[in-house]
Amino acid sequence: MSGFRVFDPDPATLRWAQAAHRVALELARDPAIRADNLRHADTWFVGVDALPNDPDGSIGGVPLHGPWVEFIEPPDHWHRAQLSIVYPGYPGQDPSESDANHRFRINRHAAHVDGLLPEGAARRRYLREPHGFILGLPLNQADAAPLMVWPGSHRIMGDALRRAIGDSAPETVDLTEAYGAARRQVFEAIEPVQVLARPGQATLLHRHLLHGVAPWAKGATAPPEGRMIAYFRPQIAASAWLNG
Repeated sequence: MSGFRVFDPDPATLRWAQAAHRVALELARDPAIRADNLRHADTWFVGVDALPNDPDGSIGGVPLHGPWVEFIEPPDHWHRAQLSIVYPGYPGQDPSESDANHRFRINRHAAHVDGLLPEGAARRRYLREPHGFILGLPLNQADAAPLMVWPGSHRIMGDALRRAIGDSAPETVDLTEAYGAARRQVFEAIEPVQVLARPGQATLLHRHLLHGVAPWAKGATAPPEGRMIAYFRPQIAASAWLNG
């Protein structure tokens, strides 16, 4: 099992993506919203909870639906989707970002498992956002800065994190060392692959899958508004997050 799936184009998914794209263009042009969301020397619009979709996932009256729904447990309440926009030059380096972290973003695509957030000056990792899955819905046609995944890495990462947590409450355990060691194991054993999809398609990632974003390569293509993807990452109970 690779831990991710790319779905074929679907009319329902395409209608949602087209409606979300219209809204995304307006959001990305708003100076105040841009100021709150631009990162990495203005090359990434992070857009967490930026899309104003309804609790049922619909946007602009267009339902959120597609063949991917058969492979998830839909939440009772869909959160506002992240609007991730990448621009030419990604990744730039923010003044607050260390050289080591910037190199990791370039060379390892900032590979991470969602929900394990660094805290404090020492950037210790704790489970703060236990997501049930990661659903990516491309909003425009682009091959720039693709999603990168390490196939099968969810097994290595999940096993390591379960061992580290044991019988403790998941949110109380410092996972820094276990997470770092497991990530290094993945890098040694698995080559990353890029995942390209267009509007009407969807990507579904296991919650423990190591993934990131590749730099904007020379000759890469995207519309003038940048590469746009909407992400849903509904949260579940930490105990359920631990299950494979």
